[in-house]
Amino acid sequence: MSCGCKTSGDSSHSCGTKSANGCESVDTCGNSYKLSVFDWLSNINNPSESKCDFVEVRFKNDRKHFYKNVHHLPLHIGSVVTVESSPGHDTGVVSLTGELVKIQMKKKNATEENPLKIYRLANQRDIEVWQQSREKEESVKIQARKIAYALNLNMKITDVEFQGDGQKVTFYYTADNRVDFRQLIKEYAAAFRTKIDMKQIGFRQEAAKVGGIGSCGRELCCSTWLTDFRSVNTNAARYQQLSINPQKLAGQCGKLKCCLNYELDSYLDTLSDFPSSSTTLDTEKGKAFCIKIDVFKKRMWFAYVDHSMAWYDLEVGEVKKLIAQNKRGEKTPPLEDLKVLDVPTKSVDLIQESNIERFDRKNRNQGKNQNRKKPNNQQKPSGKQRPNPKPENKVSEKKPDDNQGERRKNSPEKVQQQNQTQNAKPQNQQKKNFKKKIQPKRDDNA
Repeated sequence: MSCGCKTSGDSSHSCGTKSANGCESVDTCGNSYKLSVFDWLSNINNPSESKCDFVEVRFKNDRKHFYKNVHHLPLHIGSVVTVESSPGHDTGVVSLTGELVKIQMKKKNATEENPLKIYRLANQRDIEVWQQSREKEESVKIQARKIAYALNLNMKITDVEFQGDGQKVTFYYTADNRVDFRQLIKEYAAAFRTKIDMKQIGFRQEAAKVGGIGSCGRELCCSTWLTDFRSVNTNAARYQQLSINPQKLAGQCGKLKCCLNYELDSYLDTLSDFPSSSTTLDTEKGKAFCIKIDVFKKRMWFAYVDHSMAWYDLEVGEVKKLIAQNKRGEKTPPLEDLKVLDVPTKSVDLIQESNIERFDRKNRNQGKNQNRKKPNNQQKPSGKQRPNPKPENKVSEKKPDDNQGERRKNSPEKVQQQNQTQNAKPQNQQKKNFKKKIQPKRDDNA
């Protein structure tokens, strides 16, 4: 039995119905399932004759276990199997086989003593019961939340998982404090007629089960590939020079983001070459203390104790020289003399560069200048006639004498053009007279 695309277990398979719960039919597609493992040893022959009898079987969400293939069944990735459980049996999908299972068992500290067994390949009856149990989970979760709310319990039912044979149902819940759910289990047993199992999970595990989109625009790491949750504290944000803002540093689970640990090692390696952030410099104008550190530019900002509003940035190598000079008992020059001069760089406005109309601006300006040069009484050229860009009475580019300039100012042509522009302004400002529409006469004979 496989997913609707019939290529379950193929590494080059790309299912079109990717979701948090997998494929629509049976949820056996390996590539559409979160926390899937790629078997990079599948095409390599095992040099030893002994084969690994253990296989990794996955269930709903991120639950996985290792089972021993005692009957030596021909299993591959995507096979639906019936495995041992307490009580009854459970149904799952094989997610990993071969020698890579030993590496996974060592990584997750799984022992080979008293292993759970694989009974058989799932038949049609097992798969039908499994599908019916999975379809009831959403309605059971809603009903379980109503019962918990009626009992005034400070808890939240996050997820519900039925066993493959339907004899047991597990409720995953989150709570801030300890919850007394003895009465709740009685209510659940009377309502659902099955064995009830309650499991408390953390807020990070809840986000991994529910899933979502992070602030980076991608799926949550805990719901796709992250399996171990390491502790994250505010020191990781301080080393990376981030502002301690809970709204920006917290993820959807309400805790600090796991991605704060990703680049922490590289920051620590770079900061090992920096002086301490509590460094003080004894200058001729007084003592100066460190305010800010830029890891990428390798600079440190200092300010005077008396006048802390003015900041001065220095390179790390220069700061080390100043510290060595203070150790010898000498005072350093003022910070104003040691400040690094920034070379101004020409910034490019990417939004303006990507504007579609940037090619039309030159033509627009030319048209405006041409209209300004034309007198008001001049008519536009008609037909194919081209306007003369050069005026007829153009003066040579040589610098005229002062007497010639005074004559031109008082020339009759200039005076005539000024009178024409003054007479044209009130004509343009006059309101247009619109003709009244004559109403049609009424015809009494109509």
